[in-house]
Amino acid sequence: MASPQRIELDKLSVEQLKALKEQTDLEVNLLQDSLTKIRSAATRLENASAALHDLSLRPQGKKMLVPLTASLYVPGTLDDSEKVLVDVGTGYFIEKTMAQGKEYCERKINLLKSNFDELVEMATKKKNIADEMGLLLQAKLRQSTPSPSS
Repeated sequence: MASPQRIELDKLSVEQLKALKEQTDLEVNLLQDSLTKIRSAATRLENASAALHDLSLRPQGKKMLVPLTASLYVPGTLDDSEKVLVDVGTGYFIEKTMAQGKEYCERKINLLKSNFDELVEMATKKKNIADEMGLLLQAKLRQSTPSPSS
């Protein structure tokens, strides 16, 4: 991958600077959307990990409500709390032991947190660049606008 070239912002025209600032603002918004999605996924995994812990404490034969969707539950009985089905994406489930299920959740949470930290750093840099371009754009617009004579 080619390394990005450094653009000298003060040599750009007002139109070029506006276009570059709009593009950078769009990139910042996309990064912020990604951060929100990662935060949401990490929360879901943390909830799943907590549910696994709660499930491991329940005795075999315990009656409970089993969620089919976010708002639909059916009555069920706990058969074996030592085996769980783990959703690994795109409709695939893998049977794992309770310990393996917890470890899977923790591994995914750590991966998401690592990606989150990288994206925060990138978003902060992009935001700083966009702010710098905004200030430069304002300065150029003030220079090009004739000042009222007294």
